Amino acid sequence: MKKQYIIPIFVPHLGCPNECTFCNQRKISGQLKPVTENDVRETIEYYLNSFKEKETYKEVAFFGGSFTGIDIETQNKLLGAAYDYIKEKKIDGIRISTRPDYIDKQTLKRLKKYKVKTIELGVQSSNDYVLRKNKRGHTFEDVKKASKLIRWYRFNLGHQMMVGMQDSSSLDDLKTAKDLAKLKPKIVRIYPVLVIKGTELEEEMKAGRYEPLELHQAVERCKEISYFFSSKKINVIRIGLQTTETICSPDKESSEVIAGPYHETFRQLVEAAIYYDTIVEKIKNFNTNVKEVEIRANPQDINNVIGYKRENINKLKEMYDVDVTIVQDIKCPISKIEVKVLRKYKDFKDDKDLIAK
Repeated sequence: MKKQYIIPIFVPHLGCPNECTFCNQRKISGQLKPVTENDVRETIEYYLNSFKEKETYKEVAFFGGSFTGIDIETQNKLLGAAYDYIKEKKIDGIRISTRPDYIDKQTLKRLKKYKVKTIELGVQSSNDYVLRKNKRGHTFEDVKKASKLIRWYRFNLGHQMMVGMQDSSSLDDLKTAKDLAKLKPKIVRIYPVLVIKGTELEEEMKAGRYEPLELHQAVERCKEISYFFSSKKINVIRIGLQTTETICSPDKESSEVIAGPYHETFRQLVEAAIYYDTIVEKIKNFNTNVKEVEIRANPQDINNVIGYKRENINKLKEMYDVDVTIVQDIKCPISKIEVKVLRKYKDFKDDKDLIAK
């Protein structure tokens, strides 16, 4: 399978009539000025020149805002600038993100002309009460209708959901994942809610009406949701917001994040937590007290096996008194690990008894 490169172009808040309680697209994207067709060309050229591998799948992605809510003339100019590179066979496709209530047959027919291949819908929640509370301005019925149309017109369907929205419980978040799976998206993105300066959510938090998730809570929710999507063969392409100059640790002066489960390697925390659970389950299945194990994994998975700052290795030692030897094995399938017992606790105890004698 070809390596994929994404050329991101941010169109913050264009076309969106709402001010969701958690949203400040200009600050989230780091993009302040409107995007023009010349900006699109310059961005594409910059990325094409920076790609190390030339024989790859390259896709222009219009992120932020609500693309199909922009006035049609501007949409056509931006799409047309990208489409020129498709005609020249310099890029392979276009993807957009938009609101579910801004999808209809005429819009999809027009997007087809520009070779748009993937449409991601900002769903956030399947709970209509939560959607109203967070001022999304659409219902889950809108999501279902838009998803059906997108698939009918043979686009790749993507969904974006959030965890930790105001008045959304862990059960609500998991139910959203289950409701989305029924709509058969090919890809999903999972975003834990961060409190951004200048948003209504900041005011709600200061008034004591909203409490953001702690980091460990967000990791646990995203872990469970990732497990679920994986079981349904749905590709989770992002977990957590992209780090930028403004979306970074609240400790930094430039940060617009004032609270919430921000971490620069949030996805790794989630994936490492999944690997930890897998390792513990395999050890428990040995049905014996284990003292030392060998974990064999593909080199691409080693960081997740070890965990952020060796957290998994340390937890296994602290919680179960298990020592771990890590072996990198390129023959191991990606996302699969092998666990082998090197020493049982009984063997370890016998060794200690011999030394004592």
